[in-house]
Amino acid sequence: MQSKVRWFLHEIDPDLRIPSRALRRYKLLDELLAQLEVHAGAVAEIARDLLEDIRSLTRRINEIEGRLTKLVRADHPRLLQVPGLGVLGAAAIIGETAGARRFKSKDAFARFNGTAPIPVWSGNKVRVRLSRGGNRRINTALHMAAVTQLRLGAEGVAYYDKLISTGKTRTEALRLLRRRISDRVFAAMRADEPAADPDATPASSTFPTDVTGLHVAA
Repeated sequence: MQSKVRWFLHEIDPDLRIPSRALRRYKLLDELLAQLEVHAGAVAEIARDLLEDIRSLTRRINEIEGRLTKLVRADHPRLLQVPGLGVLGAAAIIGETAGARRFKSKDAFARFNGTAPIPVWSGNKVRVRLSRGGNRRINTALHMAAVTQLRLGAEGVAYYDKLISTGKTRTEALRLLRRRISDRVFAAMRADEPAADPDATPASSTFPTDVTGLHVAA
């Protein structure tokens, strides 16, 4: 939707420059709508409709994110302390995991989410390749956390750079960073969850699992 409205706005004003992700800002949306009031024609009308839709969806997304934030902070506050992991990613991990204590170890959790590296031998060198199995929603959330750490210069940068200096490719280093974040997430979730009662019936998660698409809708 954002790509479409950008195209229509460019048709109206080729000199208009809209920063990346700026269409999530209410102030900019209001300014663009006001500017379009002086333009007539089908292109301007479609652009106005798209901007109104984006504004409505953005408001709805913000409301959902607000509710998710309260849920995550109440149940798994330590999870939000993992650098690079946002509310949507944390909610997806909680919903898909349905309790970290059902995993015997961080390695078992890594196999579940697809971050456990698979060794590949080539001559005297040992490399790892991407696991094609595992929970893709959790894997995506961990990948986004890794990318965010590198982009913001968070704690994962030093680890990533060290791997590169030892001969790892960028792809391999990113995979290993993703696994490291998986271990951090597992530890945080275990710390937030009470020890399981062996006689209790496992409860299903109250968190929605398909929340990553919220970023796209805006």
